[in-house]
Amino acid sequence: MVGCLGPNGAGKSTTVKMLTGILHPSAGRVAVLGLSPQRQRKTVARQIGVVFGQRTELWWDQPVAASFEWKRVVWDVPRPTYERMRGFVVEVLGLGDLLRSLPRELSLGQKMRADLAMALLHDPELLLLDEPTLGLDVLAKRHILTFIKELNRERRLTVFVTSHDMSDLEELAGRIVMVHRGQIAFDGPFDALRRAHADRRRLLLHTTGGPPPVLAGADLVSSVDGRHEYVFDAGRVDVAALLGEVGRSGEGSGPGVLDVETHRLPIDDVVADLYERWQREPG
Repeated sequence: MVGCLGPNGAGKSTTVKMLTGILHPSAGRVAVLGLSPQRQRKTVARQIGVVFGQRTELWWDQPVAASFEWKRVVWDVPRPTYERMRGFVVEVLGLGDLLRSLPRELSLGQKMRADLAMALLHDPELLLLDEPTLGLDVLAKRHILTFIKELNRERRLTVFVTSHDMSDLEELAGRIVMVHRGQIAFDGPFDALRRAHADRRRLLLHTTGGPPPVLAGADLVSSVDGRHEYVFDAGRVDVAALLGEVGRSGEGSGPGVLDVETHRLPIDDVVADLYERWQREPG
């Protein structure tokens, strides 16, 4: 399972399109399963499945089942393979009640499940997903992510997924590739990304009122109704010393401390900080 992320324009969707043969690289070489998507596009297409978020391969005014059958005929999928994969995706994705529905009548989450099923009917070796959870509600997103993880775990299917949703990638991907202006900026486990860039932490302080305490080594980012939020670098600031400052701030005439908590910044904030740093440092 490989997750690909980067700011808008970094080249994520372009990479997926080159892997499928839709686009040709202007320089360099692309290989998929040892094949060239440009020179051997049909052969590659039979071994990969592709889903682009908010785009569909389903026939809009025909039942979902008709689109499935269309793919079997046009792609010349062997009947045993088709029946085996159709049974698998219908069961695992819960499509039984949707097969007679028209795609234009489906919700976004239902349509994404049907598109995922469509991409798997020929039993590919590689699944390419470009923003597969874009626009989905929380429950629909959970269903899609659970299915992708099951595919990877149970069927040993390699999955390459792009997304702007860091929580999706943190849940899915063991390996993360970050791209910036067409170059690889990071390639490794998600945990390594956190360890390398996530020393910044958040301190939440709830006081009885008054101005927010001034804490050495921590930057105040918001203060509303006695609830103060700070950000600090745990690599440079000792957490115990910082909490000691919080305790001392509640003594004497200062505002009383009602509650305090500290935790790592969300992965979205970590990555956003990286993007901002890249923008400030063109080289």
